[in-house]
Amino acid sequence: MKITDELAKKISVIKFLAFDFDGVFTDNLVYTSETGEESVACWRSDGLGLSKLKNIGIPVWVISTEKNSVVSKRCQKLGIECIQNCDDKLSALIKLLDQYQCEIEDAIFVGNDINDSECLKKVGLPIIVGDSHPDIQHLAHYKTKKDGGKGAVREVCDLIIKYHKSANK
Repeated sequence: MKITDELAKKISVIKFLAFDFDGVFTDNLVYTSETGEESVACWRSDGLGLSKLKNIGIPVWVISTEKNSVVSKRCQKLGIECIQNCDDKLSALIKLLDQYQCEIEDAIFVGNDINDSECLKKVGLPIIVGDSHPDIQHLAHYKTKKDGGKGAVREVCDLIIKYHKSANK
């Protein structure tokens, strides 16, 4: 998607960033062993992008309906906070925004499927990954060029770094 002046302005004032996990940090595939243990593939350079956001002071969270420990393990490695096994992502997001004294208009949510719809509808800057489900594409102000698990998280981080006021001082 093209970065319009209006979109650049929204990015410039963002104060909070939340992601879904499966289909955003991952390619939406799950690998299951014969013992039932699950694993996923993530994009390694996402961590560098997330580190840049920490340097400009933007809180980053993952809010996931998934209850697999792979979510918390990956977030721990990346140094970001997560809420998992969450059936009501919007309520969780609102509580986090209250905690950070941030208005919902100053937040980004990045999702990929219909369970992200409510958050995407409410935040100031809804973003979806390139291979998001068609049912949510109309909710996005920005759609990444990269697919989930293939650099979409890094693309969002780089976009914020490029246009955010505190990154350009």
